[in-house]
Amino acid sequence: MNETDPSSGEEAALLAELRSVRSSGRTLPEFFVVGHAKSGTTALHAMLAGHPQVFLPRLRETQFLARGPAELGLPAANEQGVRPRTLEAYLTLFDDARPGQRVGEISTAYLRTPEAAARISALRPDAAIIAFLREPAGFVRSFHLQLLQVGIETEPDLGRALALEPERAEGRQIPPGCPWPAALLYSRHVDYSRQLRSYQQLFGPERVLALIYEDFRSDNDGVVREVFRFLDVEESVEIKRSEANPTVRLRSRRAGALIDALTTGRGPLARGVGTAVKAVTPARLRRGSCWDATWQRCGDTSAEPQRGGIRSAPSSRIVSPLSIRFSTIWQTSWPYSAGAPRRRG
Repeated sequence: MNETDPSSGEEAALLAELRSVRSSGRTLPEFFVVGHAKSGTTALHAMLAGHPQVFLPRLRETQFLARGPAELGLPAANEQGVRPRTLEAYLTLFDDARPGQRVGEISTAYLRTPEAAARISALRPDAAIIAFLREPAGFVRSFHLQLLQVGIETEPDLGRALALEPERAEGRQIPPGCPWPAALLYSRHVDYSRQLRSYQQLFGPERVLALIYEDFRSDNDGVVREVFRFLDVEESVEIKRSEANPTVRLRSRRAGALIDALTTGRGPLARGVGTAVKAVTPARLRRGSCWDATWQRCGDTSAEPQRGGIRSAPSSRIVSPLSIRFSTIWQTSWPYSAGAPRRRG
């Protein structure tokens, strides 16, 4: 998914087309789970789709609003079928929604695609946004393995793959025929502060619910009911538990020092790619957590009225780059980080 200049004629035309369908009478999605990849969104889809007041398309990961204008109209398929490449095909996915259902979609590319927030806003300016975030080291390990499996990455050693980032950012050391070179810039995928900021600025912090993958793994039921409350649907319905994807096995000890350097902002590699992975912490220090963090509340939003039938996100769940600081990765997540505490039991 290539970055597109929002001032370009093609992008402006796409935004105008998205705005035009607001008055078409078509069923439009009103909530978007925007990511993150490898953070339990497949399990979340299954659990949300089982709620009688929620409608999700059978096709997961439409990724429609992450596609640039040049990509639209081209054929593409995933494991479930053909992804929509026209606005009409995209809107057709929601035609079977019943009156009164909360209509939404889950596409993990929306969080990492800079243009997606503006496109969602053009289509549905009052949308509710849900983001699942994963502890950065766990995400990078899992994502690297996935890229190896699908042939985008050819470097099997995660440490060496991370060390190649500066060169790959300049277009060198890209595997021949790689269809998605940007995927190989691992640290940019966990630039949570920048990614969430764009959604908060467009939709308001009270309409952005940021949740933690590790919480979802440990308490599917509790986290999904929190999503139900946010969407203002009945939360007492029976939930069929669905296991989130497990963290992949560590592939390189050398990668431990590199990810630790990226996370804490130390070392030449960290300086080269910025401090992207320093952005996110959970709402509180959790027993068995993967993170040691400082969380400062953004202010009480409990008194804010509901808008558009969506409940305001609790202030303790609002992620802001000005109110959180990521400090270290615990040894439970990265066993080669010296001095990190071990999980009890």
